[in-house]
Amino acid sequence: MASLMDELLLTMDGERSLYEKLISLNGEKKDSIIHKKLEVLEQVTVQEQAIADSLLKLEEKRAKLLRSIATVMGHDGEQVTVSWMISNLANQPVEQGKLKDAKDKLVKVADDVQVLNFQTQNLLKQAIEMVEFDITLIKSVKQAPQTSNYGRDAETTGDLLGNRGFDAKQ
Repeated sequence: MASLMDELLLTMDGERSLYEKLISLNGEKKDSIIHKKLEVLEQVTVQEQAIADSLLKLEEKRAKLLRSIATVMGHDGEQVTVSWMISNLANQPVEQGKLKDAKDKLVKVADDVQVLNFQTQNLLKQAIEMVEFDITLIKSVKQAPQTSNYGRDAETTGDLLGNRGFDAKQ
């Protein structure tokens, strides 16, 4: 069981390391959004996707290891989590401490990634709103204003003023 526990700790450390890489990429991502560097944003997104794929593999490995440890401990078929493992390792304080420490570090860094993702999501929403504002502004500049002509139903007719410009020949 010791080798399974060591492998579980290494897997959790690998997950933590990948989450830290996501955190380091977040600065580049924010900068690329703010400065409208779409090429950089695309590269960062590709890197994040690769990390997410690796995280998924490690998570599956962690779940498999937990099932194997549960089988060794005689709890075959039960839903086993790291917290459950920590509580069931009371007679092995060294392993319990290592596992608790690894869990705390992993939870902390995952929470940090979640907060940064929320901030980035808000930044992207603001960037989209700015683009929509720019599009609306450009459309309004190119469109002539409506006249104040009203029809029989007291609604504006929607007629546009001519887009003739200034006549300098007068």
